[in-house]
Amino acid sequence: MSETRKVLARALRQAGVADWSFEARILIEDLAGAGDRLDIDSATRLQAALTRRLAGEPLWRVLGAREFWGLSFRLSTGTLEPRPDSETLIEAALQHLGERRREALAFLDLGTGTGCLLIAALSEFPLARGTGVDLSEDALATAVRNAVSNGVADRAEFRLARWDAGLSGKFDLILSNPPYISSREIALLEPAVRDHDPHLALDGGADGLDAYRALAGLLPARLAPEGRAILEIGAGQEGDVCALMQAAGLRHLQSHRDLGGHVRALVFTAEL
Repeated sequence: MSETRKVLARALRQAGVADWSFEARILIEDLAGAGDRLDIDSATRLQAALTRRLAGEPLWRVLGAREFWGLSFRLSTGTLEPRPDSETLIEAALQHLGERRREALAFLDLGTGTGCLLIAALSEFPLARGTGVDLSEDALATAVRNAVSNGVADRAEFRLARWDAGLSGKFDLILSNPPYISSREIALLEPAVRDHDPHLALDGGADGLDAYRALAGLLPARLAPEGRAILEIGAGQEGDVCALMQAAGLRHLQSHRDLGGHVRALVFTAEL
């Protein structure tokens, strides 16, 4: 098996894959198991995966799943890959609502994708229930499967809708990782994102702020007393998004930085 790993690593390195050693190890572990010998089925899977990876498909899409908050999430063509930066939203939720972990809270995830934000939050709040909303039927089907595999299906529901259309009631925690790339920048994204992530989940309109304008219009009515809205943002958007939310009557509580030191999550409340 060590020789197979060397062959994979060499091919990935020659193709310009930056983290070739790590990727070779992950491919072996995920597709060939822990045995000392490589059987025909495993060799076939590895060859197919390597072919896709060398053609430019991202590693986690080749494998069909990616870890987020210690949980495994299946991917599909209608979903973004869950990325470590987005874990900042879960960290913020625990900081701001951690004292209420044993309460029967209501969560809402707008633009749920794989369901990673909602499912990770539900895993930390065992009495909470949540709703995930998305415009993509493919994404919703994937989120349902992820809720089942991560043991929260009895506390999660998923709806096909635009933002909060058709919903009723208020929520203690509203999470959203909305589209925030400006339309003109889509073509400039790295190929792994531009060619493989769904544009529906990337394109935030002419200035990248269309989704935040929609959120500003609905969050004040959807947040419960003492509730929190936690939004992911892109680089340089903190001021603009805070201005939109504050103009809608929300109060900015805190900005949270990701592991790279960039402001990634903004926390708002309806309490003035």
